[in-house]
Amino acid sequence: MAATEGFVEADNAEAIITRIEHKSRKIETLLKQYKTVEALKTALEGSPPNTKDERCKSANWIVVHRALMAIKDLDALFSSLDPEYYDILMKYLYRGLSTGDRPTCDQCLRIHEKLTEKAGLGCILRSLADTVNTV
Repeated sequence: MAATEGFVEADNAEAIITRIEHKSRKIETLLKQYKTVEALKTALEGSPPNTKDERCKSANWIVVHRALMAIKDLDALFSSLDPEYYDILMKYLYRGLSTGDRPTCDQCLRIHEKLTEKAGLGCILRSLADTVNTV
């Protein structure tokens, strides 16, 4: 039975990867139209993938990272980003900081500062305390 459960998870992972690939194409289209805030919203929708499969998490991170790095106007971002996205965005910011990549870290710190101003310290605590929805 354990082998069957692993197989179901693998099928589920493939379905999630397919959805992430579709989301990636949509985000690239939005970025080409200079709709960076919409691209980030799209990237955050349905995140994190409800799986323990690292391939899915990595694939989703790549999509979110692409949208994060395109954001230039933070005021426009937070004037149109719904508060429901704040906690998940914070999780991805910490994932970005953990990469050690200088441009990624710089961008994540810029967004982190504004997000903390907008959402408060509770956003940080919720993102760190949530062990179920890992990115």
